[in-house]
Amino acid sequence: MRVDGSLADGGNGDNGSSGQEISAAWSRVKRRLRAELGEDVFASWFARLELEEVAGGTARLTVPTRFLKSWIESHYLDRVLNTFRSEAEVVQRIEVSVRGPAAPARPVAPGAGKPNPTSGPLARLHAAGAPAPVPAPAPEPESAVRGEPADLNGAPLDVRLTFASFVVGRSNALAHAAAERVARHDGEGALYNPLYFHAGVGLGKTHLLHGIGHAARDAGRRVIYLTADRFMYGFVNALKTQNALAFKERLRAIDLLILDDVQFIQGKSIQAEFGHTINALIDAGRQVVVASDRPPTELEALDERVRSRLAGGLVVEIGSLDEQLRTSILAARLAAVRASHPNFEVSPTVAAYVAKAITANGRDLEGAVNRLLAHATLTGTAVTLETAETAIRDLVKNREPKRIKIEDIQKLVASRYNVSRSDILSERRTAAVVKPRQIAMYLSKVLTLRSLPEIGRRFGGRDHTTVLHAVRKIEKQIGEDAVLGDEVELLKRMLQD
Repeated sequence: MRVDGSLADGGNGDNGSSGQEISAAWSRVKRRLRAELGEDVFASWFARLELEEVAGGTARLTVPTRFLKSWIESHYLDRVLNTFRSEAEVVQRIEVSVRGPAAPARPVAPGAGKPNPTSGPLARLHAAGAPAPVPAPAPEPESAVRGEPADLNGAPLDVRLTFASFVVGRSNALAHAAAERVARHDGEGALYNPLYFHAGVGLGKTHLLHGIGHAARDAGRRVIYLTADRFMYGFVNALKTQNALAFKERLRAIDLLILDDVQFIQGKSIQAEFGHTINALIDAGRQVVVASDRPPTELEALDERVRSRLAGGLVVEIGSLDEQLRTSILAARLAAVRASHPNFEVSPTVAAYVAKAITANGRDLEGAVNRLLAHATLTGTAVTLETAETAIRDLVKNREPKRIKIEDIQKLVASRYNVSRSDILSERRTAAVVKPRQIAMYLSKVLTLRSLPEIGRRFGGRDHTTVLHAVRKIEKQIGEDAVLGDEVELLKRMLQD
């Protein structure tokens, strides 16, 4: 019985609790969740959560979809239970189930637009890399009803990013050789499955993925190229349109799946489907190629079984660009530009300076060429060493930072404050442990690209609000305590050296 229905008529509460009391308690629970989690999170995950009954100490809650049930159970079940228990001691357990179909929706008024899947809570959560439940969908086009939404066709391949335009050097030779071998393989089964590339920004991962896609399609193979956000949106949209089975069948009926930026895949249901898809393709002898900014073992947000499967193939790191490779890439870019701007000339001295000064990645080299071209065409003057220095000044400052791991931060801070790393990860609340723990959380936030939830998981499974509190507290103390500020600055330098 729903809380707004016959439960309120009495008798279903335990230990003398009346239906009215339970109903009032549930209303307070929802108000508290709204206040603690914010309007957007509440609207996305809890607005359609209803109390069916309380019996035998168990509060039975219902939601309209299996996806919503799975998400609440994975991320919020303990919070809901603790909040409900504080409002009604009779509640000792929580069960979430999927309720039956609701009454037919009322017809949309003439002229009313269909719900826009790129706005509202779905868009906000999708932009942060997390799936969101969506309201009951309006009628879909016939193609979507047949299970052929455009999302399943994959992202387009860039015609410029082919093997022919890829510049090979010592740091990427192995990755390039593996990519060509996989793309041109015409025998039975798959090679190096899955093939996994990892590297920093602008070092050629995406170029190789597109090159593989072009070569494989030219050979007549069925290829889907997806970015992580395209995969997540496609899965969520398939759930919304009740085409999840078609989505899975479409992905598993191909010869080659290429997935870029896998580090952004989030959400338990989506990760599970990603893992099932990879397993199904590999077991069927189909090729999987994946790229990320870190090795599989460092994908903390992914399920351990998925990480293990990704690590079980060929994992290739694309290293930083040495000066010889940067010179070759720059020469290729300049030659491509001169094809459309015959009067554009860059002297060997200027080219050598640019290749030596810009060390971060290939995209910065392309940006440098564009700036030199703009100077030459807009001013009508030759590109000199002095003008090149001015044009690329900010790119020269943009050096590739050292990749710092949270484990390294924890070990250094623990050593500095004479505690163990296990102390920092523990539940101990003594001042001797709390201070270094908070400093380590602060450094993890400012020196790594990890999100607050990820940092919390790496600190003993703490909530992201705990990490946020620690970061704000250390920031405040640094501003007030010069000694602490010097300590933290020293730790930063030690980690970055």
